[in-house]
Amino acid sequence: MKNLLTIENLSVDFINDESAGSALQDISLSVNKGEIVALVGESGSGKSVTALSILQLLPSPPAKYKSGKIFFGDEEKELELLHLSQKEMEQVRGNKIAMIFQEPMTSLNPVKVCGAQVSEALVLHKKINNDEAKIKTIALFEQVQLPKPAEIFYRYPFQLSGGQKQRVMIAMAMSCSPQLLICDEPTTALDVTVQKNILQLIQSLQQQTNMGVIFITHDLGIVSEIADRIMVMYKGKIVEEGITDEILVHPKHPYTKALLACRPSQHKKGERLPVVSDFINEESLEQSGFSNEQQSFLSTKPTTFNCQLSTILSVQNLNIWFPSKKTFTGKILEYTKAVNNVSFEVYKGETLGLVGESGCGKTTLGRALPGLIQPTNGNIFFNGSDISKLSNAEKKSLRKEMQIVFQDPYSSLNPRKKIGDAIAEPLLVHKLFATAKQRKEKVIELMEKVNLSPEYYNRYPHEFSGGQRQRIVIARALALEPSFVICDESVSALDVSVQSQILNLLNDLKYTFNFTCIFISHDLSVIRYISDRIMVMNKGRIEETGDAEEIYNHPKTAYTKRLIYSIPKAVIGNIE
Repeated sequence: MKNLLTIENLSVDFINDESAGSALQDISLSVNKGEIVALVGESGSGKSVTALSILQLLPSPPAKYKSGKIFFGDEEKELELLHLSQKEMEQVRGNKIAMIFQEPMTSLNPVKVCGAQVSEALVLHKKINNDEAKIKTIALFEQVQLPKPAEIFYRYPFQLSGGQKQRVMIAMAMSCSPQLLICDEPTTALDVTVQKNILQLIQSLQQQTNMGVIFITHDLGIVSEIADRIMVMYKGKIVEEGITDEILVHPKHPYTKALLACRPSQHKKGERLPVVSDFINEESLEQSGFSNEQQSFLSTKPTTFNCQLSTILSVQNLNIWFPSKKTFTGKILEYTKAVNNVSFEVYKGETLGLVGESGCGKTTLGRALPGLIQPTNGNIFFNGSDISKLSNAEKKSLRKEMQIVFQDPYSSLNPRKKIGDAIAEPLLVHKLFATAKQRKEKVIELMEKVNLSPEYYNRYPHEFSGGQRQRIVIARALALEPSFVICDESVSALDVSVQSQILNLLNDLKYTFNFTCIFISHDLSVIRYISDRIMVMNKGRIEETGDAEEIYNHPKTAYTKRLIYSIPKAVIGNIE
């Protein structure tokens, strides 16, 4: 069989004034018609560079194609993609080879309605008029199961949910019936139920059209649901490849074993999660066994915490409503009930997991607790005092005891402020140390506790990876040594191994600082791993609450069962 796409010995360097770095090293792969090939690896492994090379989307300079060839088996003739001019590539991009990018919000034009953005590709490549393109676009929106497709045509990206924006991107990619579809992390940070729907949609479209698919992800669990073959990438190289079931059940390379073992669903609550460095000896990447130290690491017993049945936080009949419809004179006709008559308690020393899909109200609830959002009515008692009606000055004092770690660490940090100053800011605001020297000493102590080198004190946020930035905001949240910490989706967009590091870190810090925690996530496998109890939220209400293992293994409501059913069920391979 003639391959649809063939990459031969491709090497790509990134060159700047000071140095040259290798992004891809002599990689070779192929994709057939009707086949889904997964490129798996962490950020920086070379997955996206491979995909962008196929479409000549890497900026040159700094990118330099050091060696290699990329052949695309077009229906008419075979094309050598790296030798095509930009004008020739324009006839390939979006037409014969399409790409779904990782973040739809940054890929879609914010000032153009969604329908016009899809129609544009049809008019350009299929040479049809605007009216025909509109009819075809609405049909595509129906095909990707968007609600009210005729209305979605005239909506802007900001008016859609994350899953809906991703469906618009899929419709755009499918508009010209491409022979090859490249999906670059299309489900990262999506709810597990939305993620499952998107995976099923891509698989269904692929089967209908017999196109080839390159599916890029860092999660081997997702791969188990969709891929025929797997290529595992590490530091610009393909370190293992094979049939999906074979790779998942009998992984050979230490890095593949690490990606499988890092997933929280494979471990008991509090058990220390393995990370990539526990499997890979940097001096000998080809080793296939493990040291005694690594073997003992994998059998580490779970860490336990003391949960006292004394209530630290009590929420009673809490409502947070936002006006959704008003008259011309400003009279409110309808409300969006983000949090609707919610009551629960949190016990001292425990981790309460708050889980639900996007839009269920969990983040709104989390932000209302420290006073970042004013409740419509209801009561929040913290250490016996009603904090729901505090003045702004009193809320400032409250935040010494209650801190929040936000979902996106990059937007939480001032890009113009050095991270040492960012961590020191709460100390300065609350006047905890008399001198700048004392504050710096405290910051360095905090940095060391979250495994950041003191040498990073004067660096800016853009100089760090996602996992490092998450450590910075955790250090800042713990600067005041609070008794209560809210973690809002703090690992949702991280690579699985970095996620493991952050979850291990939170367990360590919880033991060191002895704080109570509400951990918010849409991922029940993560919630089960880190929580003592789980509270499931749906459409502003609490669906069910109970012991973490009981909820995970014996859910009572249909909604919780659907969340658990949506979790990718990849088996762990032979990691011993």
